[in-house]
Order: sequence, then C-alpha cells, then structure tokens
Amino acid sequence: EDAVKPQTLDAYRAIKSARLPFIVGISKIDKPNASVDKAKLSLAENEIYVEGYGGEIPFVPFSGKTGEGVNDLLDMILLTAEVEGFKADVSVPAECIVIEANRDNVRGVSATLIVKNGTLKIGDVLVSGLASSSVRILEDFTGKAIKEAGPSKPIRVVGWSEQPEVGGLCFTFKTKKEAEAFIESERERIAEETKKVANQQRLSAHDILANMASANGEEVDTTDPANKIATLAIIIKGDTNGTLEAVKYELSKIKVERVNLKIVQTGIGDITENDVKLAGGKAGTLVIGFNTKVDNSARQLALRMGIQIETFDIIYKLTEWLTIKAEENIPKRNVEEETGTLKILKVFSANKDKQVIGGRVELGTVHVHDRVKIMRRDAEIGKGHIRELQQAKNKVGSVEEGKECGLMVESKIEMVAGDKLVAFEIVLK
Repeated sequence: EDAVKPQTLDAYRAIKSARLPFIVGISKIDKPNASVDKAKLSLAENEIYVEGYGGEIPFVPFSGKTGEGVNDLLDMILLTAEVEGFKADVSVPAECIVIEANRDNVRGVSATLIVKNGTLKIGDVLVSGLASSSVRILEDFTGKAIKEAGPSKPIRVVGWSEQPEVGGLCFTFKTKKEAEAFIESERERIAEETKKVANQQRLSAHDILANMASANGEEVDTTDPANKIATLAIIIKGDTNGTLEAVKYELSKIKVERVNLKIVQTGIGDITENDVKLAGGKAGTLVIGFNTKVDNSARQLALRMGIQIETFDIIYKLTEWLTIKAEENIPKRNVEEETGTLKILKVFSANKDKQVIGGRVELGTVHVHDRVKIMRRDAEIGKGHIRELQQAKNKVGSVEEGKECGLMVESKIEMVAGDKLVAFEIVLK
C-alpha cells in the first residue's frame, strides 16, 4: 500500500555506503490495497532498480501474516549468500549478535543470539559489552539442550551477569580470567568516553559560539568562561530495547539553552553496580531507569559516590524531571544590565581621551566609575568610563533620574550633544 518511506532510504544509503549486497522485501501483500507494482515504481523513482524494473536487485513479495512468500524470501537469502561466496569458519571462537534478552525469577538473565562466525561450545565464556556468561545452558530455537552451535544458528544462552544490549556483539573466551580482562578494558574505555564529556563541554562551547558569531556576522567573546555550553551525561537502563528507543527519542526533544544532553551508555535490565561505576567516571552523571529496579548494591555504591539514580514508569514524568535537571545545569554567563541613561546636552572640552560634558539623567541612576555605552541615534558607537560626577560644582558619587550634572568621561570616541550614555554593569547569571 505504501510508497518508499524515509527509513527505507536511510537503510539504502547505509547499504550503498558499505557496498553490501541486499534484497528488497515487499511485505504485507495480504492487504486489500497492496500493489507490488506501485512499490517497485516508488523504488525506481528513488533510484533503487529491482529485477524486471530496470535493474538487477532481487526482490521478494511476502506476507508475514499469512506466510505467503516467506519460503521464497529464505531461498533468496541463501541464493544471494551462495552467489556472494559468504562463508564462515567453524574452527574459530564464536562471534554472535544479541537479538533478544530478558530476565525471569527462575532462570535469571537469558539472551537469544545468532552465531555469526565460529562455533560456540558449552564451557565457553561469552562477553557482550559489560555482560558476561559462562555457557552452562545452551539451547536451540526449540528449547532443546545442545552442546555446541555453529554459524547462523539461533540459540539461547542462560545465565548472564546482566542483560546484554540487543544488537550488541558477543565475543567468546576460553577462560573467565580472559573474559574479565576484556570487560575491565571495556569498562575503562566507556569511562574514558564519559570523562571526555567534560573536555567536549569546553571545546564545544568555543566552537558553537564561534560558529554562531560567524553565521550572524557578530563578535562573540568565546574566551569568557561564562559563555559555556554545559554537557549533562546520562546513563539509561530500560526493560526492553523498544523502551530504550522510546526514551531516547523523547530525550532528543528536550531543548534547554546552553545545555547538551549526552547519553553515554544505555542497557537493558536493572541498574547495577557497573552502571554506577561508569557514572563515577564523571561528576554529575545521571543514572536513569525506566520500568527497571535498582540493585541494593548499586544503590549503596551510588550513595557513597554521590551519584544520583532515578527510576520512572511514566515517560512524561522522566522528561519533566530531566528538563528541570538540565535547567539547573545551565552555566552562568556574563550579562550586561543597564542601570541608567544620560543624554548629553553639551560638550565643554576634550583632552586626549578625557571629555568634560554636561547632561541630564533620563532613566535610572548613573554613578562614578560606571562603564557606559555611547549611543548615537540608537546605535552603539563605542564605550567609556565615568571618571567624575559634579552637581553645583560639587563632586558627587551618583546622580538620579531627572537631574542635570557635569561629568568627565574617559573614551576614545568623540562625543557630541544629543548622544546618550547608557551605564551598565556586568552581572553573572
């Protein structure tokens, strides 16, 4: 029924960039308004030419609901693999990919994997991210216990330290010691990436402000330490991969001025000590759980390390809370606050960069030592300092609204009657 959608084109661009062979599957042919020709025409309009429609890309119409065409699709996958010469090596340690993971109270954490290469055997140690499993229970797709699994086999491995992330790669080690060394190096790598967030905060502030200045034709003082972009590091745990994607999507919609939300790690399952240790790599990192619990050991470690953990089961509550946290982290910056405006009535004398003038305060109050902006027809032409103020030939510290006064202003800009001086102060906000 549908034409080519943006996600189809995204996939095609990724495939084309990687120069991978591929098959087009035209699904839902059981629908009343389904039209394979319409789908092929839409593909051609986007320069994806299938067999019989100006190209050589294989395609298979099928229905996941009725099963029609599914066997043809499987046969086409096998044929394409044979033509391309895809082969696996059964003699090497297994490399797998996680396609599903869950936890139950009886068996603990289990994961469904596909063996990509090599052979997985009982007794091997699997590692995916920071999750590991000494393979003692290995099952095929029917639930039958098996002793080993070769390439392309779907299998279930029971007994993980924590839930591995869906889509993550699994690597095989012969000993637990080798696996632990790999996990430690992975933990250090992730912690190092988390620490880089602080450096990125300083660098991105300079780059972003400089780009803003260039785009707007303005000058921005990127050396001002108050002109920063803060980065708030976040670790997210969810109950399913779909939940994580939904949470990440909602977080992407949070926009707080000069605060960048940076997701440094995601995972499925309860919040564990490993998550807290990762958060410990950068002060201020938040650990968020959605539809998950927090291990007691993780909670105790978080208290000792000063790491904040929050869990939610309603997504808008999560986004509301995180928006508040982001606003609390807005970096302070120098802001000009106007304190008074004086109109120049007469210029009495000018000696190098010091000028004696007379004027009337039109708004607010002006003070000795105030910094002033010199305005001519509402345009700023320069800046200066008030060095002296006089009323009735007496020196004063300030002059209020509505009063006339004489003053000495230090500035290299030549002022004339009719100009205005706007006094201001720099405030950190």
